Amino acid sequence: MTTTQRAPLFEKLRFGQYAAVATASIVISSIHQINGSLTDGALSVPFHDATLHLPVVAVVCFTAAVAAVVCYWVEMAEAHEGSSIPRTMTPPTEKELKKELDSFFPSGSVSLAPTVVDTSSDEEDEDAGNNAVLTEGSSTSSVSKKDTGTELVWREEKGKSVLVPKFYPPKSTRRLLNRPIKMSEVAKHNTKSDCWVVIESHCYDITSYIAHHPGGWLPLENMAGKDCTDAFANYHPASVYRTILPGYYIGDVIDSLDDESFTREHREIRQELLRRGLFETNEYYYYLKISWLVALWVTAIYLTLYPSSKFAHICGAAMMAAFWQQLAFVGHDVGHNSISHSKSKDTTIGLLLGNSFGGISLGWWKHSHNVHHIVCNSVEHDPDIQHMPIFAVTDEIFDADALKKAGTYDEKHKGFWTTYHQKWISPDFASTLLVSYQHFLFYPVMAVARFNLYIQGWIFAFTAWSQDGWYAKRFQAMEFGSLFVFLSWLVALVSTLPSDERLGWLLVSHAFAGLLHVQICISHFTMDTYHGHAYNDMSDEWFRMQCVTTMNVDCPRWLDWFHGGLQFQIEHHLFPRLPRHNLREARALVKPFCEKWGVRYHEPSFLACNVELVGGLREVAMKCRKGGLAAVGGFENTQIYEGLQAEG
Repeated sequence: MTTTQRAPLFEKLRFGQYAAVATASIVISSIHQINGSLTDGALSVPFHDATLHLPVVAVVCFTAAVAAVVCYWVEMAEAHEGSSIPRTMTPPTEKELKKELDSFFPSGSVSLAPTVVDTSSDEEDEDAGNNAVLTEGSSTSSVSKKDTGTELVWREEKGKSVLVPKFYPPKSTRRLLNRPIKMSEVAKHNTKSDCWVVIESHCYDITSYIAHHPGGWLPLENMAGKDCTDAFANYHPASVYRTILPGYYIGDVIDSLDDESFTREHREIRQELLRRGLFETNEYYYYLKISWLVALWVTAIYLTLYPSSKFAHICGAAMMAAFWQQLAFVGHDVGHNSISHSKSKDTTIGLLLGNSFGGISLGWWKHSHNVHHIVCNSVEHDPDIQHMPIFAVTDEIFDADALKKAGTYDEKHKGFWTTYHQKWISPDFASTLLVSYQHFLFYPVMAVARFNLYIQGWIFAFTAWSQDGWYAKRFQAMEFGSLFVFLSWLVALVSTLPSDERLGWLLVSHAFAGLLHVQICISHFTMDTYHGHAYNDMSDEWFRMQCVTTMNVDCPRWLDWFHGGLQFQIEHHLFPRLPRHNLREARALVKPFCEKWGVRYHEPSFLACNVELVGGLREVAMKCRKGGLAAVGGFENTQIYEGLQAEG
């Protein structure tokens, strides 16, 4: 096992990063009063028994420069720099493997040679035997021990890469069908009350488990009757394959996509990421992020409370917006369990940090976002593109003919059923009017969209039991408490301002924070949409669908802090549990693969993304003006704030 050598420069910068953050915070928070105008005035900064008068422009430029350097340094603290995380993993000996397995699973619960039903051909066995030895830099996705018939693969457990048996047979054969199963049969079991799924050519009847699923029942219902091998691997730790799946195993599927060259090769990417140890979080990276968030929040509070000038208060509002934007990125990370890789720990961190200081419910976000990832850009199922009555990201949302062709149009309701919101989306005059001008409304709506998310959070807190029973049982009380903490300190803070400044402070802070919603929307709004469910054949299998429904943002490394991982949305959708600081390394593997296989990999600049987004909204608006809305949601069946939802 080889490790990265510590970079001398990185070592020297460790203290400097904290010092720079602290310095920036002290300089900004020491601002007492502006004498003169913004351009030619001076800042009165208390210093011991004297007062220093510093040019406003000079201090602002210095602070901005320090902030930029700090942000850059934080991003340079990415995975493996100055750490002992392995870059490559050499094949372990049997003794080392058993020790590795015992460290993650109860002693004796995992055998190096479990009894496995061998469904492979002699030729496949021979190939597996030839690939049994992994060498440094090898791209082999698994190790097959020919003498025992055991196939081993890399999986992730608590952020660590572990080499484990690929399949765990059930202890009882009572549920087995004892016959070959085809995907056409699996596809018939596609409802909440009758749910079969396929994982690595093994079929599981999970109908009785849906109500107990920690991620809610909607993601499972959306994958019912499908091959969810890749989705399952990217959302679950290695232990689930051993502790949960065997009890629901009913047989093997003989015509899955596992043997397709494209499928086998893109799964090699995940195996390579695991071999390099890239699912392991660099905790130091997040220590720096937290220190940066503290500096932003303290500075925002100080500028709002202490100085008496209106300009300082506006600066405080802007700093609060920056804090909320940067906080959301950490919230996104914990929402995907990509920091501690423990659902309970990351959820607790998200509630205490995100809910209490950001005001947006982590529970609501996870409930919506889990579904979004599974059915990204599905007209009928993805909540993140269901923004009626204000926005229609594609004309197929109101195209009755397209909906009829897809079999989702209902003549009685003149629209379609949204499985997330559990209601009919149907036409109305207000919807037609708003969508016709959506390209003008987009940025103004983004400026106030955060207020809607507060409302959605409180609604979820009251209705959590009906949406996600597992979450409600464990975290509903903490949801209420953390949201109340946010509301309390925000109201208290704003109430200290002069009455004529309060509304302005709220609007400025939320308008600038609206940049986050823009960053989220550009990831999907202009990409391909589809009706119903994907993952039917090679044309819409997992990897392809993540690429064609998602775009990256082309930016240099020094701007990674600004985008918070959203610039690598393709890689994030492919590997959602991969820590943010390793997404750039994943990109180095994903992009060449897409070029080789002719899969669309869209990565324009941030400015080009915005131009593309507005152009797409305008195109749909023009079609709406010309033909009217045949099937969209309006005020008859929904409240207007729901049209602002899903900015996450």
